[in-house]
Amino acid sequence: MTQSDQDIRYKKVRFGAWVGIIGNIILAAVKAVTGIMANSRALVADAVHSASDVVGSVAVLVGVRAAKMPPDEDHPYGHGKAETITAIIVAVLLFFVGLEIAINAVKALFEPIAVPGMAAIYAIIFSIIVKELMFRYKIHLGKKYRSDALITDAWHHRSDVFSSVAALIGIGASIFGGNIGIDWLVYADPAAGFFVAILIGKMAWKLGSEAIHNAMDHVLHEEDTEAMLEEAEKVDGVLAINELLAREHGHYVIVDIKVAVDPGITVEDGHRIGKRVKDRLMEDEYVQDVRVHINPYSEDK
Repeated sequence: MTQSDQDIRYKKVRFGAWVGIIGNIILAAVKAVTGIMANSRALVADAVHSASDVVGSVAVLVGVRAAKMPPDEDHPYGHGKAETITAIIVAVLLFFVGLEIAINAVKALFEPIAVPGMAAIYAIIFSIIVKELMFRYKIHLGKKYRSDALITDAWHHRSDVFSSVAALIGIGASIFGGNIGIDWLVYADPAAGFFVAILIGKMAWKLGSEAIHNAMDHVLHEEDTEAMLEEAEKVDGVLAINELLAREHGHYVIVDIKVAVDPGITVEDGHRIGKRVKDRLMEDEYVQDVRVHINPYSEDK
């Protein structure tokens, strides 16, 4: 990956994070004010969820900036895992937000509650539309630029869509029950808040598990490195590839490869072959570095 490619990636992912920050601030404010005015606990809970997205998007922005830093003496493989660490932070934040919403929803079930106003319905529909658009935009960017942090933040938005749909059902049922005199349906509003909390917790667990997995020097599966193996075998002088490991390091990979060459050639010739292998693999935009080990070829290996 060239410096130019890294700069373009950084700008795109950073813009995606800012879209999340600004969008969530607006949504959180609209839902919080409307939820309080319309007496909707589900909408207020959804507003808290959107507010947590602001913190998550800020964390993504910080992580992306850190990941852009070049390799140094203490971090020879670069800082790509900063985004993965950010993804873990966002997942943990999401879990605690869900826990807080669940506690408040359970408390509300044992308290007198008012019927929400229709303004809550309009606010929640607006939130669903905006959040779905934000999810689709950020998931596209995250996959295109292989950003764990942005993908996690995108799913944070999708969890908001789910929670908003649940809140919409709860608020609608509560208003309907209040209008026709079915008192117990009024509690559908806080019940929806509790359901929202379950969805958030499940999403946090899934995203956190994936981020932790990627943080522990995850190696790409064989089917994901077949193209690299084929390219290395095409290099003149390579008689066999004894091993190829591609370690995920945030948005890029570090390749460790053992190349078998004619044992009768000079060390310098072996070095040239290794250099050609490295250059060939570095043509992949997601390969940050290649460590080549030269082995003497043997038919027994």
